[in-house]
Amino acid sequence: MVISAEPLIYALIFIAVLALVQGIYLTVFGKSISLNNRVNRRLDMLEKGAGREQVLEQLRKEMSQHMKSRSIPLYAILADKAQKANIAFTPGQLVMLMGVLTVVSFFLLSFGTSASLAIRAILSIMMGVGAVFVWVNNTAKKRLGMIEEQLPDAVELMVRSLRVGHPFASALQIVAKEVPDPFGTEMGVISDEASYGRDVGEALKSMADRLDMQDLRFLAVAVTIQQTSGGNLAEILDGLAKVVRSRFRLFRRVKAITAEAKWSGMFLSVFPILALVMINVIQPNYYDDVRDTAAFIPACLVVAGFLVVNVFVMRMLVNIKV
Repeated sequence: MVISAEPLIYALIFIAVLALVQGIYLTVFGKSISLNNRVNRRLDMLEKGAGREQVLEQLRKEMSQHMKSRSIPLYAILADKAQKANIAFTPGQLVMLMGVLTVVSFFLLSFGTSASLAIRAILSIMMGVGAVFVWVNNTAKKRLGMIEEQLPDAVELMVRSLRVGHPFASALQIVAKEVPDPFGTEMGVISDEASYGRDVGEALKSMADRLDMQDLRFLAVAVTIQQTSGGNLAEILDGLAKVVRSRFRLFRRVKAITAEAKWSGMFLSVFPILALVMINVIQPNYYDDVRDTAAFIPACLVVAGFLVVNVFVMRMLVNIKV
């Protein structure tokens, strides 16, 4: 029983395909689409000469296109994450990208491995579809995390603007200019929509529902109540900023407390696989006496099932909602 280097090659090919997704995305839409860019995308598009209406139309289209395409087979699994990640690719382009990456994966597998045609075809499909899904999922997590961090600072910026005499519409414009992506572009769209007559509370509620973020719902409710009942909006938002910041601080504390359990879960999930690899490296003939028995394959399937269940159980135990 000889250990092959092909599993490592498979992993490297998948990483290369995953990097290719991000590279294609940045090439098509430019550096401003990156969440790490200090100038938000809306301002970058305006500075390049695009009209305000054109920019608003383009951004609104990107923000709503994925949820409208849930009817595409298998795309519904990806639609929610793509919506939260605000992927600028259209659903059709994402499906096309999966096809292109599948072809690239098949070429790399054919060049770097000696697997059969059927195995290469199956693995290339898994890599092409899986790379897009992993990329969209990671982008969504990063984007939502950044919005959660930016929200308290953005609300406090609104409070300072209101206290020096600016109207709420101007406060939104200041946030849209001063805050980087992703929250800067989101607030810029709301500011433009308000300028064209849309109710601000409704626009904030729509954003909160699209991103499925409780803190944004608090902001939408606070603005809506002030619009209908009156009151000091600066004081309301100041209290909201403190609540959101305290909630975020509590979330960080819970994350620190559960970090040990998360690493324990990862270790318990990975250790059996590492042990299997080490056994095969140190003693390649270790399983020869039982490999041809009738119970060997069912036992392997049972062990694999327990490993999968372990991953989900450990994840549920440390997934604490704050």
